[in-house]
Amino acid sequence: MRDTHFTPAMAAAYQRDGFYAPVDAFSRTEVAQMRQRLEAFEATLPERPIGRNHRRKLHVLLPWMRDLVEDPRILDAVEQLIGPDILVFTSTFFIKEPNSDTITAWHQDGTYFGLEPHEHVTAWVAFSEASELAGCMRFIAGSHKRGQLEHVTQTSSNNLNNLGQHIPEPFDEAQAATAPLQPGQFSLHHTLVVHSSEPNRSSDRRIGLGISYIPTRLRHKGSQPMSVTLVRGEDRFGHFEHEADPRKSSPQEAIAAHARAYQRYRESYEEQMRLSTTRG
Repeated sequence: MRDTHFTPAMAAAYQRDGFYAPVDAFSRTEVAQMRQRLEAFEATLPERPIGRNHRRKLHVLLPWMRDLVEDPRILDAVEQLIGPDILVFTSTFFIKEPNSDTITAWHQDGTYFGLEPHEHVTAWVAFSEASELAGCMRFIAGSHKRGQLEHVTQTSSNNLNNLGQHIPEPFDEAQAATAPLQPGQFSLHHTLVVHSSEPNRSSDRRIGLGISYIPTRLRHKGSQPMSVTLVRGEDRFGHFEHEADPRKSSPQEAIAAHARAYQRYRESYEEQMRLSTTRG
């Protein structure tokens, strides 16, 4: 086991509650550079905030994003939760513009990933302040122990969940634990913990990157093979295809690799939604 500032007590709290926050990682200078790189990339796109076909799996496209998802300050913590052989299943930017009504409804990530067993962990990295005012994540502590819950889909213009998926079961809002983060910090949450977030009422963008880490032993139960990125250890199981490293590819090759990886992920996501949810 590597020496890390993520202590056994923190790991125990994660196992008990299904999440842990905050974890210190990047300096203010580092995270400012990360944000500048993201917003420079956004400036090349036709839409802002970043559209759904560009906000996922950018670690397959952008060399600096590949560096980020395999940063040891994140992986050392993740290793304590899922072991030393680690894959990135996907990465997703969650951006709320200033003074916007965008929310994330109560949901579980495992509903649409199609992975088994339910062992994946998401590191949510704050590129900007994710305060309560800015709409930080909220968790129902211990809810990951309840297993997979019913979800429904419902069209909603202000829900960051692409198909409007949410859990119809009501939760006691007073019991929700908030997880505010400063720029450069990250949180960790289990694939089955129930979580949501409120609107951003601050004057700055709320920018977060969710990196979904899985142990190599997991399988995908979808109808087609999925692609992943190996970021630590070895893959001795071969349950997934491996994605190309953009640091070793030409820009054109990286664009093509990202398009393939995103399309495959998107088709799987929609398949899991059809199988796992009902219409609200």
